[in-house]
Amino acid sequence: MRSQSEPAAAEPGAIARPPLVRELLLVAGLFLVYKFGRQLATGHTAEALHNAHRIWDLERTLHLPSEVDVQSALLHGDTLVHLANTYYATVHFPATLAFLVWLYLKRPAHYVWARRVLAVVTAAALVLPFTFPLAPPRMLAATGLVDTARVYGPSVYGPPARDHLSNQFAAMPSLHFGWALMVAIGLIVATRSRWRWLWLLHPAITLLVIVGTANHYWLDAIVATAMLGAALALIHPPHRTATTAGRGTRRLVSEEPALVGAGR
Repeated sequence: MRSQSEPAAAEPGAIARPPLVRELLLVAGLFLVYKFGRQLATGHTAEALHNAHRIWDLERTLHLPSEVDVQSALLHGDTLVHLANTYYATVHFPATLAFLVWLYLKRPAHYVWARRVLAVVTAAALVLPFTFPLAPPRMLAATGLVDTARVYGPSVYGPPARDHLSNQFAAMPSLHFGWALMVAIGLIVATRSRWRWLWLLHPAITLLVIVGTANHYWLDAIVATAMLGAALALIHPPHRTATTAGRGTRRLVSEEPALVGAGR
């Protein structure tokens, strides 16, 4: 019979926190790929504008709500539209980074899962600008939409011809929305608070912001959701075992990776 003072053996299946330096390099690489990867598909102005007309017409055919109605609500006051522009410019990267840091420190098994999902979605999203360049609705005169960032500020984009830090003809899919949705899903899965469903406010606000500021179409968010759904179907989250006796805590057990090489 083992003494109560004897250290307990490590539970089988427990997930160790991944090496910090390796994860810093992987996450930094993910952000750099997102930031600079799309530059490889810059240009194609005429094709991007042509595709923008096609997307706009398709949305009307599908009877999707008009982006104009969302923007009209924002334009009721300078303060509201300025807040929307600020949210678009400043929340996207910090929120995703904070999400990954928190998971790494508190839920290492969920961190590995979330990092894999984000990496797969981001890599897949970088393919579309090569095959389907798309100008955002703010560049399409036929929409009647205002480029709110340029008019009211702050703006993260310069004139397309002189903006060498981003590809403005890569509106589809919206990784702003895809990443925000993954942050919410990840926190809902990894936590047990009765309030955890409120994390869905982040993608909901993000959706209204990206549409209302005329940076994305509804279909950009729909395609991002489909990509995220496919990644989640391939890469399963860790599951929890039965409650540990007497403490109410649960042990995480990692499943075999559903996507070969996704963690490399």
